[in-house]
Parts: sequence; C-alpha cells; structure tokens
Amino acid sequence: MDDLIGIAAVLTARFCPLRLYLDRQEEHEEPPRYAVCKQVSYHLGTPFEPEAVWEEVCTVLPYAGEDERTLFEQCVTNCQGKEWPLFSDFDVPVASMRLGVRGTADKVDPVRPAFALARASEAPQAGVWGADRIRVACYAACVSESLGFEVDGGWVEYVPSGVLRYCTPGPRDRRIMLRAVAAAKKVEEGQVPKKPLNPPCARCPHQERCGPGPRRLSELL
Repeated sequence: MDDLIGIAAVLTARFCPLRLYLDRQEEHEEPPRYAVCKQVSYHLGTPFEPEAVWEEVCTVLPYAGEDERTLFEQCVTNCQGKEWPLFSDFDVPVASMRLGVRGTADKVDPVRPAFALARASEAPQAGVWGADRIRVACYAACVSESLGFEVDGGWVEYVPSGVLRYCTPGPRDRRIMLRAVAAAKKVEEGQVPKKPLNPPCARCPHQERCGPGPRRLSELL
C-alpha cells in the first residue's frame, strides 16, 4: 500500500498540483482545528461529558489554548441535542488498487452499510463543499473495494456547524477525481507540474515561493 497515493494528496492536486509538489518538501502536522473536531466526532451519537472530551483534546494537543477551547465549545454547542448515526468502527484504513489511492475512513459501519468523514470546516448553506464531493468519491471507491460492501456515497460531518449531510458523487465528481489522481501520481513520480489556471493562491502557504509571473525552477526548489 506504500505505493498508493493518499487521498489528501489527491485533494491538493485537484486544486493545484504545484502546491502538492511543494508540500512534499516539508513536514506537516495534523492541524489543531481538525484534531479538536475529530475528537468531538468520536462521541457523536452517544451521551458525553464535554469536560471529559476536552481532557482528551488536551491529551492529543498538549499545547491547546484559547482558540482550541473556543472551537471546542462551538462544536459541543452545535452538535449536542441532535441525532447522529452510530458507527461500529473508527479510523479504518481503506484503499482502491484500481484507482491507486488510499486513506483512513473516520467512521464505518458494514451493517448500514455506510461511512462518514469528519470535517473541520463550516457547512455550506446546502449540500457539501466541492472538495468534499471528490473526497467522498475517493472514499466510496476505497470502502467498496477494501471492505466488500457497496456504497453510493458517504456522510460528511461538519462538526463546527453541527451539520450532517449525505453526499452521492456524480459522474462529474468522478471525472474530477480521476484527473486529480493522475496529477497526484505524476507528482509522486517526481515530475514538476505546471501552475494551473486560476489556482487558489490566496489560501496557499507557498505564495512567496510561487508568485505571479515566470519563475525559474531553481527558485521554487
């Protein structure tokens, strides 16, 4: 499975393969925001004591501070008192040899059958974010191939908003997924990708290394 592409890399390549190329040269830790939301997600669907869950957050993030506490309280306020489906298994490694991708599904239940992904972003007004449609498409393929039960989509938990939505990817989503997988594979092979048209540069940490105008390859490396 080591030669398979991580689904997170596929999502980055979907927006900008050059960002994925530059990301690979640096070490990245799990974002604190995701760590908080992930810990809350473990308890959704069951009664839980917020302070006990906060203690878990502090164990995962020993440096958790005011920002993390504020986010945690937002998640608890918006998630408690709502119905959340229960899942039998957590953090399940899955892969698709056909696509050449792998990932870890946050929640899985073969009886339903279904899977769910915990997100640290706010929910859109309707549906799920475009990136999450591609994420669900990847995981649906991996879950079906790895675990032996067919799923046409998956649940997306927008933990900060306390919102749960089901996503069924369509042909367009799967076409985008295939292009992103191909782009990520080229980066994994060591190819230096071109900067795409209209990339989301405003949210990219590599802006200073990848500014507007022609650049020499030696300036990016």
